Amino acid sequence: MDTATAAPLFATLGHPGRLAVFRLLMRHAPQPVRPSDMAAALDLKANTLSHYLSDLSDSGLVAMRRDGRSLLYSIALDRAAAFVAYLTDDCCRGRADLCFPPSPLMEPVMSTRPWNVLFICSGNSARSIFAEAILNHAAGDRFRAFSAGTREGTEINPYALEILQRSGVETASLRSKHLSEFQSPDAPVMDFVFTVCDNAANEECAPWPGQPMTAHWGVPDPVKAAGTDAEKALVFTKTYADMRRRILAFAALPFSELEKVALQRHLDDLGMTDAEKA
Repeated sequence: MDTATAAPLFATLGHPGRLAVFRLLMRHAPQPVRPSDMAAALDLKANTLSHYLSDLSDSGLVAMRRDGRSLLYSIALDRAAAFVAYLTDDCCRGRADLCFPPSPLMEPVMSTRPWNVLFICSGNSARSIFAEAILNHAAGDRFRAFSAGTREGTEINPYALEILQRSGVETASLRSKHLSEFQSPDAPVMDFVFTVCDNAANEECAPWPGQPMTAHWGVPDPVKAAGTDAEKALVFTKTYADMRRRILAFAALPFSELEKVALQRHLDDLGMTDAEKA
């Protein structure tokens, strides 16, 4: 990317509203987001958001596609990567003392200790609890799984506990935790951080120490299920099965053989539906 191409992108992102939309989409990348969800997350009027998305699309930083009658927006990753490369390679002349270089993407992922993995959702009552418990149960020799919520004062949902216990997964050590527990100086340094609900992905969090690999694995909230006790239990069972499938696939990845860029693609794929992959 040259200066003539980059200059309009600086102008586009120089507006706080457009920058907020870009940052929100980047937190969900590579998955797309509906305008209605963006408007709710950013507290924007529909017409205001429409103008921002139009400007971002015209700049090439955001891509749009149709899903039936709906519009879906996502980051144009190639364009965004070229823009970042212009900053580090051209503006900073590739000097590490001026612009901190991104972590090498073509190096294999190695570790001599168990990897620390954090799962985040809004309530830390079901989805992230499932993820923490399943990973520790299935691969506790290679991973140390944790979970947290962005809301305070929550408790583990009884349906979630029942399903874990029925599945033979240890629950005695489980408790709901707020995200702040893992943002203190003495907290474990994370190797992987996953958001498992859209509300958590929408949250603005400070960058994690150690530059952990991140991905968004959005799963519908079973706590919102309505109906009889049996119908609610069925929703929780399906959520558990969905999370277990992703966790086991994650644990089975050949980490020592994958370069970071390839591993990131696998992590992103685990969070996408078949329709999103198409």
